[in-house]
Amino acid sequence: MKAPALPAAYGFLASARSGGGRAPHAAFAAHGSLTDIHTSLPDQNLSAVLVHGPETAPEGAQARDADTAVLLAGELYNREALRSVLPPGPEPESDAQLLLHLLRHYGPHAFRLLNGRFAAVVATGRRVLLATDHAGSIPLYARVTPGEVTASTEAKTLSQHRHPRGFPLADARRVPGLPDVYQVPAGTVWDTDLESGTVEAHPVWRPPLSRRIVPEDEAVAAVRAALDEAVAVRVPTGDTPLVVLSGGIDSSGVAACAHRAAGALDTVSMGTDTSDEFAQARAVVDHLGTAHREITVPTADLLAQLPYAVWAAESVDPDIIEYLLPLVALYRELGGPARRILTGYGADIPLAGMHREDRLPNLDTAVAYDMATFDGLNEMSPVLSLLGGHWTTHPYWDRNVLDLLVSLEAGLKRRYGRDKWVLRAALADALPEETVTRPKLGVHEGSGTTSSFSLLLTGHGVAERSVREAKRHVVRELFDLTVVAGRHPSEVSTADTVRSVAERFARGAA
Repeated sequence: MKAPALPAAYGFLASARSGGGRAPHAAFAAHGSLTDIHTSLPDQNLSAVLVHGPETAPEGAQARDADTAVLLAGELYNREALRSVLPPGPEPESDAQLLLHLLRHYGPHAFRLLNGRFAAVVATGRRVLLATDHAGSIPLYARVTPGEVTASTEAKTLSQHRHPRGFPLADARRVPGLPDVYQVPAGTVWDTDLESGTVEAHPVWRPPLSRRIVPEDEAVAAVRAALDEAVAVRVPTGDTPLVVLSGGIDSSGVAACAHRAAGALDTVSMGTDTSDEFAQARAVVDHLGTAHREITVPTADLLAQLPYAVWAAESVDPDIIEYLLPLVALYRELGGPARRILTGYGADIPLAGMHREDRLPNLDTAVAYDMATFDGLNEMSPVLSLLGGHWTTHPYWDRNVLDLLVSLEAGLKRRYGRDKWVLRAALADALPEETVTRPKLGVHEGSGTTSSFSLLLTGHGVAERSVREAKRHVVRELFDLTVVAGRHPSEVSTADTVRSVAERFARGAA
């Protein structure tokens, strides 16, 4: 079963009903073609709108048998291992078919076997299963009522379907401003009774809590092998991958592995007129011999894209939006045909890369906290790159890589005075020494995003002590306009929003 160049579907809006129905209306932020589908089963009907690549056959995103239908957005990475546990028979032609076969044998426990980047809806009998991958890297939202379950990979599409009111779901994360819309937790299957609307949550993955004491050489070899494999399964045969390259250890490591897997590599770096990391990225480009491109986005243009970042990420966390804004600007500037893009995003969480002070006794506490609170931040949502029509994937959050990195004892992560030591050691022979030893710098710092956003607010009269709180108000207002009210970000002005928030702070009303 050959890995496709791009997934059969990037996302969906689906409605499972006990009665008749038709494909719901959807307006996605993800850029792609839309296809309506309708499947009639003995006990329910499943209708959906799929968003997919312009040259991708969306049939591969769906599969069915006599009483079960599967919709799958995204892709699976451990296909060969999954096929090995199935009885002999015709080879599944798509990831959706593979999941259907697994469900026949394992039921909902099939999701415990999957390593992928996906969101899924399964209509079976009088039940509807809603599932995300272990990281929730494709967000999945739902509104549940007796007789109907509506689910979408973008919360904004559910803002158009407010009636009838949905059931409250205990212990589930509400979406701000959208009544009765909830986000399915990462690594979880919601098993929904279609007639009653009751939901049972079944965790299928959780971050490891125990830690392993491993000899240095063994840990280094394991990290290198896991990362090599995670990158290789994300590079289809004959494809030249594109890697977003900052010149830091995370993205450079992915670039080195991708170059080895594909034999050729394209790379791209992004900066602004105030700050960039182009020189650091060029050191890696020269070392690997990649086809490289540099994109400079003027700071004013970068900040003007804040509405797009909020619209895509559907997050109200200003720190997350700052991290993601440079990537959104980059993806929108790329142009060209749809590409598969690999990133180094996410390595800091399991390796405590953002905790720079030397505090080894408490470092694992920080890792445990970060792993317990990543869910719902939507940092890895594919919609960020799909604003430009491109598909991203993040090897450091491959399930096998993540299980390994999280489980290593903290002394392997902070060692000899270096952050992320085990990763640096694993890549020491694949990258220039200056890259391996380069201190950590976040993309929002390297591009000047954080300081530029702060200066925009202080320039409108916000006191420095109030900047962080003002950022929170700006992001929430942009969320309410684009996600809740459904306005296109091209109709929303960052400057006007900042001005409005600054005026409220001046009046003491914020």
